[in-house]
Amino acid sequence: YDTLYGDIRDTEAAVGCLSKLAGAGPVLEFGVGTGRLALPLADRGLAVHGVEHSVAMIEELRRKDGARQVRVTRGDFATARVAESFTLVFVVFNTIFALPTHEDQATCLRNAFRHLRAGGVFVVEAMVFDPDASGLRGVRPRRLGEQRVELEAFRYDAQTQRLETTLIHLSTEGVQLIPANHCYAGPADIDVMAQAAGFELDARWRDWEEGAFTDTSERHISVYRRTA
Repeated sequence: YDTLYGDIRDTEAAVGCLSKLAGAGPVLEFGVGTGRLALPLADRGLAVHGVEHSVAMIEELRRKDGARQVRVTRGDFATARVAESFTLVFVVFNTIFALPTHEDQATCLRNAFRHLRAGGVFVVEAMVFDPDASGLRGVRPRRLGEQRVELEAFRYDAQTQRLETTLIHLSTEGVQLIPANHCYAGPADIDVMAQAAGFELDARWRDWEEGAFTDTSERHISVYRRTA
């Protein structure tokens, strides 16, 4: 994971944006992974807690400098409970789509609500998939670098909103294929779940620099506020 995604260009911007939204903290990340965001947030002086289901991810996180600053609860982030309340809960990098059903995603939003203090925010970063523009199956470029190119082969079922993908990594080391299944939900779908959970949409951007979200944006960063 770190080899494939360790050079994500907007990590610093994401950390800056999340830090601003968190205020004095503490913060909770659903799907903390190997700590790409949690560790630099902790370095900024925030108390950081993460929920992660993968033992391998947790072990890799624990090998890193500063890992003791991040407390981790192993479990399903849709339902796992942490005995603390937070100013910020966040799930990024399409991780919400790893939950297998829309009901699981709705449960996740309710879980985020329960973990937030009044006035706290829940942040979702996710891709925007437009089947009208992309088609129901195909191959599209994801990332281009001097040492690595990433393509995505996909097949989308409009009725079930299941998005099956295989990431194709081409590098000087060879070819690597990474299959994944997603339960896709568009921004409007997540808005409905958020409203049912008790949230209000506070902001939506196309990137971590808070650029305006438009009909052509390829991802969204949505900020939902708990008002009570």
